[in-house]
Amino acid sequence: MSQPPARRTVLRGAALAGAAGFGLAACSPGDSGANAPARPAEPVDLGAAAEVPVGGAKLYHEDRLVVSQPAKGTYKCFSAKCTHAGCILAEVEKKEGSCPCHGSRFDVTTGKVIQGPASEPLPEVPVKAEGGKLIAG
Repeated sequence: MSQPPARRTVLRGAALAGAAGFGLAACSPGDSGANAPARPAEPVDLGAAAEVPVGGAKLYHEDRLVVSQPAKGTYKCFSAKCTHAGCILAEVEKKEGSCPCHGSRFDVTTGKVIQGPASEPLPEVPVKAEGGKLIAG
């Protein structure tokens, strides 16, 4: 005959399970911007247009935007919020933006998905250059 576990053992197990659940919640996509809107509600001053290289792109992590300049003086802006789980892109290399959560990759000149699990493109955000500055939204 086996004896039921001691009350202390059961309580300790419940406490550890609760702590583990809290740890998982702390790493959830919600911390990466899942609940943040994909597009800014008001215009955002991104600073000098010259910071976006011709043929490349710049990630504005705090503003959750990515801006590319496919041709001199032509700017394209997209939400940097991954369409899979809502994480914010971590880096942009040349014309590709990558999501740190599940490995999705996006073409930051078109917003299109290069590699899943994301299946929807990044939402486009209006952008214009005024007085040498970029204004998004």
